[in-house]
Amino acid sequence: MSFGDWMNSRCVQRSTRKYDWNALKFQAGYDPKYGRAQMRYLGTGATGVASDSNTVPAVHFTFSTMIIPAGHVGPLHLHEDTEEVFFVLRGRVRIMCESKEGEYWEIEAGERDLISVPPGVYRGEVNIGDEEALMCVMLGSPKPQTPTYKPDDPLSRVKR
Repeated sequence: MSFGDWMNSRCVQRSTRKYDWNALKFQAGYDPKYGRAQMRYLGTGATGVASDSNTVPAVHFTFSTMIIPAGHVGPLHLHEDTEEVFFVLRGRVRIMCESKEGEYWEIEAGERDLISVPPGVYRGEVNIGDEEALMCVMLGSPKPQTPTYKPDDPLSRVKR
């Protein structure tokens, strides 16, 4: 492969993307408030999507955007193996974090605000605005483990 072809294989244009409302369908099937859409650019992230030939292969991290409809929730979940970064492009999002010991923290994030959540910390989000929110989501691993939920969370028993 020529250098130009190789570089072209590492480019993803918005016109070739579409939002995947099925990536987290197992959550939305349990409760519609969990309905969110992922648009993958680099790797598949940690939503449980096994592969996506329409992305740049991840080498060091993943990158996607996430649409969160007004009032919808990304439930508290845990990545043991990777840092997760939320960067709000549009809207107002409450980011919630909780330690394994039960210490709780939250922040309201708006346009161009960033939150970096270390491995081993539960994290979640809720769109607190009147319109859909748009976030960039990066995970610091090319193939992060599928996240888990608190043992008492009903989503911990939902089949993917």
